[in-house]
Amino acid sequence: MDFRSRIKNAVSALSGRSISLDEQELLEWFGISGQKGKKSINEVTYFTCLKMLSETMGKLPLKYYKAEGSGRTRADPDDAARLLINRPNPIMTPATFWGTIEANCQHYGNAFVWIQTIFIKKGKYGGEYRVKAFWPMQSDRTTVLMDDAGIFGGAGELYYRYNDPKTGKTYTYAQNSIMHFKTWCSFDGIMGASVQDTLKNAVSGAGEAQAYLNSLYTQGMTASMALQYTGDLDKSKRTALANEYNSLFTGAKNAGKVVPLPIGMTLQPLNIKLTDAQFYELKKYTALQIAAAFGIKPNQINDYEKSSYANSETQQLAFLVDTMLYRLTQYEQEINYKCQTREQIDNGFFYKFNEKAILRADSETQMGSIKAAVNNGIYTPNEARNLLDMPSIEGGDVLIVNGNYIPLTKVGDKT
Repeated sequence: MDFRSRIKNAVSALSGRSISLDEQELLEWFGISGQKGKKSINEVTYFTCLKMLSETMGKLPLKYYKAEGSGRTRADPDDAARLLINRPNPIMTPATFWGTIEANCQHYGNAFVWIQTIFIKKGKYGGEYRVKAFWPMQSDRTTVLMDDAGIFGGAGELYYRYNDPKTGKTYTYAQNSIMHFKTWCSFDGIMGASVQDTLKNAVSGAGEAQAYLNSLYTQGMTASMALQYTGDLDKSKRTALANEYNSLFTGAKNAGKVVPLPIGMTLQPLNIKLTDAQFYELKKYTALQIAAAFGIKPNQINDYEKSSYANSETQQLAFLVDTMLYRLTQYEQEINYKCQTREQIDNGFFYKFNEKAILRADSETQMGSIKAAVNNGIYTPNEARNLLDMPSIEGGDVLIVNGNYIPLTKVGDKT
């Protein structure tokens, strides 16, 4: 006997009668909302914001560096870096992996990554492990526990309990085995709050507005009507009459049709115009509220009322500084702490996302900035060629500057 049948029998025994529960009623009987999150993601502005942030994280390449003096150089990747840069796990590319993490983080407020490791040997700072893969965990299946009493062996540490929906098994992981990313909105520093919870009313209202428009399209943009007639009909006949004329008047297929009415019957339209209700203005304002909560700029949800495509590069820079810079900093700090040994951190190794990937300018602006960097000794010719996906050339690894430049202290010196 399956779980559903056992529940039905138990309730029937308590009530003394047979009952029928659909899936939604069964969830509500347990106090669980089966629609949590689904209505939010079906709202177009909410979905667009999730898409924008997830795709932005997915297209930023992760790099591995070593600090040297006041600068940095590309470092040879270890097992963890090789996985994060090339293939976090056997079934996900880096773009898919980071996009999935950001989508979970924004939608649920928190995102979790299990660091799958293999023990190698004991080392200077404890056991040495080799990272095998990185696996995203479903946020709605993960519970964060604070071990205040030291039940798990580490008083004051965090533990992550994961209920695997595929196997039905529950796993408990130590804090150093899980990368935990959260939104900016956190009141305890442990758990983040999701936008859908913070703006529950706004997101819900936007969803209802979209549902209303969908209903109008389904009805062929026809208004509701009251059918007036002379006489009296019982409930079943009234229902049959309403259904008949509902099928004749509503739907796109009936648009423009002429339907004759029997003598004694009239139709009275019941309509609230969208303009009278300021529907467009309210829907637009709600969309801007949702976008602002995500840190998305108006032009990124196709609102060019106070902007234009011409200044999109400037707005993209503002998006990077105002929204993504905090996200990237949080990601980098968590990765650097959880994916490196103490020795690597002490020796100056670190991960960093290349945020310049979302600041690509037009070809003329790009060539001008690269030329200025080469002429002023900032880029070598080969570094400039690599930015343009061109191969290195012999002798191109030397910095060059204008030979007429002199130190400021030598200006006016005639000796």
